[in-house]
Amino acid sequence: MSIPQRTVRSAFLVNERSFPQDAVELEPVLSKMYIETAYAVNVRTIGTFNTFQVTTGEQWFSIPSGQRTRQSFREVYPIGPITAGTTLTTPHGLVGVTAFTDIYGTCITNVPDYRPLPYASVVAASNIELKCDSTNILISVGAGSPNIVSAIVVLEYLLS
Repeated sequence: MSIPQRTVRSAFLVNERSFPQDAVELEPVLSKMYIETAYAVNVRTIGTFNTFQVTTGEQWFSIPSGQRTRQSFREVYPIGPITAGTTLTTPHGLVGVTAFTDIYGTCITNVPDYRPLPYASVVAASNIELKCDSTNILISVGAGSPNIVSAIVVLEYLLS
């Protein structure tokens, strides 16, 4: 069984290019340049974070063949206060998710300080857990942790 060869493309563009003077020789150079530019633009990660679904610009493999790629999506959730020793459940409202590709965020505590989500601590019972199920975002704050004043959770996912 032979493995199909794939063209490896870079998301970076050359800084300089020489163009032939002859129109017949120029056409393939311009076509190649456009394809390289379109590819570089289309494979970038899009830095838009909003409270509604946006595309990330990431392309994920498809199972089982791996031949077709899938676009991933991102949505941001502002989260209110959470008392230490409790779990806050927030509906994410996503339908048709086949996989989460990234689950992360940050929070402000009443210390005050800023912590990543999830947060691992060397102090017993001070961890902050972040996870999702099919309908909710769940944030569990350890009893030894300070209260959370507010948080931002980012979900990145694939749709069916």
